[in-house]
Amino acid sequence: MSQILDLIRANGEAEAAGASGAPRLPTAAWDIDFVVSELAEARSRSTRVLSASNRRAPLPNPPRLRQAIEHIYGSLFPRHAGALDHSEDALRFFIGDRLNAALHILVEQIHREHAFVDETRAEHVTQNTPDDIVGAFARQLPQLYGTLETDIRAAYEGDPSAKSTEEVILSFPGVRAIIHHRVAHALHELGAPVVARIIAELAHSQTGIDIHPGAQIGAGFFIDHGTGVVIGETAIIGERVRLYQAVTLGAKRFSVDENGALVKGQPRHPIIEDDVVIYAGATILGRVTIGRGSSIGGNVWLTRSVPANSNVLQAQIRSETFDSGAGI
Repeated sequence: MSQILDLIRANGEAEAAGASGAPRLPTAAWDIDFVVSELAEARSRSTRVLSASNRRAPLPNPPRLRQAIEHIYGSLFPRHAGALDHSEDALRFFIGDRLNAALHILVEQIHREHAFVDETRAEHVTQNTPDDIVGAFARQLPQLYGTLETDIRAAYEGDPSAKSTEEVILSFPGVRAIIHHRVAHALHELGAPVVARIIAELAHSQTGIDIHPGAQIGAGFFIDHGTGVVIGETAIIGERVRLYQAVTLGAKRFSVDENGALVKGQPRHPIIEDDVVIYAGATILGRVTIGRGSSIGGNVWLTRSVPANSNVLQAQIRSETFDSGAGI
């Protein structure tokens, strides 16, 4: 152990000297042996139920999944991902190269996901192998691309500032988020919920848009601006729905079992029917239904269902003056 720590110290000091031109304080200043021992002791007290083999299993790796999603983006939109030769043969080669790299990473990462099983994943155990999942995902990509085309068109037609669909693909955070979601949702449904969740959170960190991969979202979906949007796991969204920034489609309350633990997987988020517009800052909570063609105004707090073609606005503040005790 002490030999390993001596090597760590030597390597660290050499790297620091090479980077800054001057060596840093020796690691003995913070007693690395003691800290490593205490961390090992802390890990041994973990309350997570993991077998010895699972403690040694490599976990899914977000940086690798970031590479995978960028490769998938390149296979779907090669010109936007940097392909220089736009001839048909060159594009086919570019797409094949990117897609092959992405699918290999997905198989690797889903193997890692399936290698560890603890009490939080019992409900997600699947009979599908990583190769089955990735093969099925690959076959879905043409249909996924077709759906994304409707999302891109909705963004272009729904934003008067958009000059082209190329601009929309390259720069709109809502489009970036829905690309990630379409991929993550497919993997979630096929039996890779942890890998799917990581892909969704990569979009969240890039755009500020938080969409759980379990959420079902129809074609022609558009999030304008996007920062602060939250869409929960069991939300169901119809076709041609538009959301603005800071919209929340969340749960009103969480059911618990006889031991006080949260009951997972129950429907608890809103159903948004076709052709609904939800403006900035609106919060819709619980398993309520927003009827087709409705408009939900900015900053509205809604915990009840509304029928089709409703127009729900925030209550207006009125300023009135009363004389001689009137209005009491």
